[in-house]
Amino acid sequence: MKKLAHSLLEGLHRLTRSERLDRVQEFCGLSPEDRRVLSGEQPFPIEVAEHFIENVVGVFPIPLGVATHFHIDGREVLIPMAVEETSIIAAASATAKWVAREGSIRTYSKGNLIIGQVQMPNVRNVAHAKRVLHENRGDLIALANACIPGLVARGGGVRDIAIREIARPDDEGMMLVLHILCDPCDAMGANLINQVCEALKPRIELLTDERVGLCILSNLVDGKLACAEVIIRNVDPLIGKGIEEATLFAKADPYRAATHNKGVLNGIDPILIATGNDWRAVEAGIHAYCARSGSYQPVTDWKMVGGDLVGHFEAPLAVGTVGGVTRSHPVAQVALKMLGVNRADELARICAAVGLVQNLGALKALSTVGIVKGHMQLHTANLAIAAGAEVHEISAMRERLGKVLEREKRVNLSDALACLADLRKTDPTAVSQIH
Repeated sequence: MKKLAHSLLEGLHRLTRSERLDRVQEFCGLSPEDRRVLSGEQPFPIEVAEHFIENVVGVFPIPLGVATHFHIDGREVLIPMAVEETSIIAAASATAKWVAREGSIRTYSKGNLIIGQVQMPNVRNVAHAKRVLHENRGDLIALANACIPGLVARGGGVRDIAIREIARPDDEGMMLVLHILCDPCDAMGANLINQVCEALKPRIELLTDERVGLCILSNLVDGKLACAEVIIRNVDPLIGKGIEEATLFAKADPYRAATHNKGVLNGIDPILIATGNDWRAVEAGIHAYCARSGSYQPVTDWKMVGGDLVGHFEAPLAVGTVGGVTRSHPVAQVALKMLGVNRADELARICAAVGLVQNLGALKALSTVGIVKGHMQLHTANLAIAAGAEVHEISAMRERLGKVLEREKRVNLSDALACLADLRKTDPTAVSQIH
């Protein structure tokens, strides 16, 4: 990525869309073709969509924006986010600006292995099965890697096989589950590991004289964790204590923890969607990781350390920068270029950092002014559209609805309809019919 002055991205939200595209193109070193993809001048081909899913009848556009002010591991990064929820990008950018001014973001990875599971649902002779599987572990790894020569050639492949013994919930015996531990390099690896598990099934049945049941990857990828740390120095003690208390609430109550974690995923999911990654798999893995102790917990932790506020994120983030939709969707390719990443672990660490910052913004709002004020101010455009405002009326509608919000501390569709009617009475150029 070409590094330019920070001022290039300053005030991005106040520019026209064309001007924003100019700045983004220059900052990220995008080609004219990349720009056409982002602008919609080069639309997503329906012929490509036909190969993604079945029974295609159309495509569903989602707004793609950029979050600014992120300095991650000493590098300024522009964050592409595909999302429909009001205020996510604004909150991420504002919070990242606070962090850049007063602190830092550091990321790192723990491990690089994904998991495939080969299940034997009801093992008659557990001791025998475990013994022969252990004795033939090397042969099984060799067989697995023979199925994925391309991955092995890139430096990846199956590294180990672990055996787990699990009591059946119906008390009708024991399961054995083989964990096939694989380094997928820069792929998410779902198809690769599923292929390996299926290939091992006949050999495992032959060795153990037991029946194999399911052969499938696990989305609880606890051998491949993305970690992020945010430090804000000399934070206002009232703000820091409020954020710390909000975290303790999430640790104590799973009802709060679920909403706490949803706020983290507000930052992660839009990046995954923009880059063509499986956001459902990542969400499943994060939620399962948060429940691994038997009590559902927040995925982030915030505490005051002296005068500094310190936040941590650690969770499975199995993503890819090669293969699948990531390599075949034109917008996903541009999004990766905007991020300036080539490796899967880089993308995962950026996601972790943005999720942590997004969480910080939400907790700061909740513990100070409340979540409604900022969100509703940005939501006024949605209300204007829902009321039937035309494009040229939205700006005036936002101003009027903002005054209602300031006066009443809330705003709804009825207010929007009333404002639109009043606007069209007082503005002779406005559309006369309320939709």
